[in-house]
Amino acid sequence: MNTSVGKDTMHLNPPPTPHAPRTVSVTYAGGDERRGPLTMGQANMIRCILRDDPEHINNHDVWAIPAGTAVDAAIDALRILALRHEGLRTTFPHAPGTAPVEQVVAAQGTFTVNIVDHSEFPEEPARYAESVARAARAGRFALDREFPLRISLLTRGGVPVHAALASSHAVTDGSALAVLREEFLALLAGEELPSPASFAPLDLAAQEASPTGKRKSEASLGYWERIIRTEPQEMFAEPRAAGADGLARQLTLRSGRGARALAAAAGRIGNPEATVLLAAWCALVAHRSGQDSCVTAVPTSNRFHPTIARSVNTLSQDALLCLDVRVPSFDTLVRKTWGAALNAYRHSQFDSVRLWEMIDRVTGERGSHFARDVVFNDVSVLPATLLSTSPQESRAVDLGLTWGPFQALPTRMLAFTYETAPQLHISLWADPALFTPGEAEGFLTGLVRLLEAAATGDVPLDSLTGVTGVGQAVRGPDWTRVKGCWVSPSAVRDALGAAVGGLPVHIATDAEDSGLVAYIARGSDTAPTPTGVHKALMAELPAHGGTGVIAPARYVLVKSPPAERDRSDAWRRLQILEEGTGRSRQVRHEH
Repeated sequence: MNTSVGKDTMHLNPPPTPHAPRTVSVTYAGGDERRGPLTMGQANMIRCILRDDPEHINNHDVWAIPAGTAVDAAIDALRILALRHEGLRTTFPHAPGTAPVEQVVAAQGTFTVNIVDHSEFPEEPARYAESVARAARAGRFALDREFPLRISLLTRGGVPVHAALASSHAVTDGSALAVLREEFLALLAGEELPSPASFAPLDLAAQEASPTGKRKSEASLGYWERIIRTEPQEMFAEPRAAGADGLARQLTLRSGRGARALAAAAGRIGNPEATVLLAAWCALVAHRSGQDSCVTAVPTSNRFHPTIARSVNTLSQDALLCLDVRVPSFDTLVRKTWGAALNAYRHSQFDSVRLWEMIDRVTGERGSHFARDVVFNDVSVLPATLLSTSPQESRAVDLGLTWGPFQALPTRMLAFTYETAPQLHISLWADPALFTPGEAEGFLTGLVRLLEAAATGDVPLDSLTGVTGVGQAVRGPDWTRVKGCWVSPSAVRDALGAAVGGLPVHIATDAEDSGLVAYIARGSDTAPTPTGVHKALMAELPAHGGTGVIAPARYVLVKSPPAERDRSDAWRRLQILEEGTGRSRQVRHEH
């Protein structure tokens, strides 16, 4: 998960003309030298770092520096942070071509700070600093030797105005950067910081390796397996999803109306605001996608325990929420959300390698391709918010929507909630193949309208279109539900046909268990077999995109297609050469 997503950026015109930057080498000494295994979160993110584009996986942040701060004071504060947090002194030694398996904490070392002075800043210095920080994300961090922060002090006439930095996702996530920002500003204000209350990475690794930690990980794998095995494999399985190109534009809502409505709804129902907002989000996502449940990742929720709430570490492991929305009213859904969320949070600690092995195994058995379609990141509940504190962003508005830049999006729908009072501040990235700009804006305003309706009374969930203005997905007569998933039999036919090299394929529905049956005319030879067909289809799904595709429950191989290829009863009358699930021992038929 790219936790740096969620900041407003814009192209500046004209750009500032800084003086030539100078680089300052900063030394630190006096820490403890330690080494040990990776945490589960570190191992998860390092896999992504070694695989993904660094501009997508690295984090960035901007810290506004109080007026009158000297350069030396800012550098001293950075030095203190390096000594205070073991994560900032951590590297990950490994041989070329291999992934790290341990972390090393240095007792002393150096890092650099680029000081970029300007005669004048542009009209919006915070946005300029944002562009500098974002540019620093380019290029992979050298995990085995590089300090995990790339820091630029942007000064005007020699006086610091902003610290713009990029960070390695192996060491920090967005919440960790927020903790660092808060402590940096406290140090500049002359405050004395208390000893860290949350685990350092090596302490967390030890806890995860303990018997209790191992039991938690096993329980998490079981929880995830139940969802992967039984719930929708894609929230947005619909015809429009096939046109996605992986890019989405940021849309930001700031609404005093939304904040007041959320507070009133929470007070009326008697549940925390975070729970009410999560219920509203899930209700609207499930309504828009036409699903009976909302499956959404909630990444920051794994910081709910005090031992990790303020940890300067990467805790980027999803809590996977599955909320059944088949209830009559919003109040009932809110009460269900509390328990479902706690269940998700409890099961957000796991071995990511084993998790993906399980997902590959279960989706192979189910015949599906699991899509992490929806992500909801409520960082407003964290001790240190990710919210920027620039004056322009803090002005309250009744309901305002602003568009930001496009960004690569590995999900269909991503939302960050930065604050809920005095305004509701949410940034949304919605796949433009699924949401036109007007529909994306309508989704966020619809969320506010749902909260406003819930503030005054219970809302029947079958009235969401009228209450919110958000309509449901249009699928057409070809689509049907199969084992909890929306499926297009014609898309299954096309994917299967491609997988078997263009052999004639027909997809029928099994009336007994509502599953799909695939008929394949393979000719008179002995290949392919049901096992080979299923394996070929599963290999095809990632390339195909998987939209509306789930593997048939049974493969039936015949010699030649019937004259009426579109009639299931005609295929059923043919002599069967071989049939089976493709997932286990095959059953041969002699006719």
